[in-house]
Amino acid sequence: MDDEALKVYAYVTSSMYRTRALNTIGYGMKTPFEIAREADVPFKAISTTLKELKHAGVVECINEDEVRNRLYRLTDLGADILEFIEDHG
Repeated sequence: MDDEALKVYAYVTSSMYRTRALNTIGYGMKTPFEIAREADVPFKAISTTLKELKHAGVVECINEDEVRNRLYRLTDLGADILEFIEDHG
């Protein structure tokens, strides 16, 4: 992992909510409701958490135009960070 990716890794793992959301999305796609429920993150906090992850380039919303049931997935960077977390704790 290069230095920029390591900085993003440090940013993601500095927040329990960001780390849980990343792990919950995994290698699939999930709605904010699913992420909040499965990650045990308050639903009110998941919107902010997803915005932070999106801004960091870790997740992307594949249907931004939808008002409900937006789907989020990891970017390539997000998948690299998840793999690093799985390998190194």
